Amino acid sequence: HVQLVESGGGSVQAGGSLRLSCVASGNIAGNLCMAWFRQSPGKGREGVAAIFTGAGGMTYYADSAKGRFTISQESGENTFYLQMNDLKLEDTATYQCAARRGGPVGGSCLFGVYKNRGQGTQVTV
Repeated sequence: HVQLVESGGGSVQAGGSLRLSCVASGNIAGNLCMAWFRQSPGKGREGVAAIFTGAGGMTYYADSAKGRFTISQESGENTFYLQMNDLKLEDTATYQCAARRGGPVGGSCLFGVYKNRGQGTQVTV
């Protein structure tokens, strides 16, 4: 089981930036897919960015996030970040960090079943 704790949410004006953090602990040995999901009232859960912790460290982005969001891992640490730039009103949501064991599914770490999730952090634009 992997424990995840997010931080860094808040309120920001359109066009502004925020950086979300996710600290992972527990059974984190081996290759993982780490992802950021978001959900807002009336909308389904959307995977916005993901990273593979194995060889290559590939990153994956939803179309809504490409060019504006960057997912990264602190070198040698169990902390993951989501840098969000040029924020838009439609980015308002609860953002949740998630982890699953194994590699990309269907060519992306945005897919697959994520059972380990954090409590979420609110982002309001």
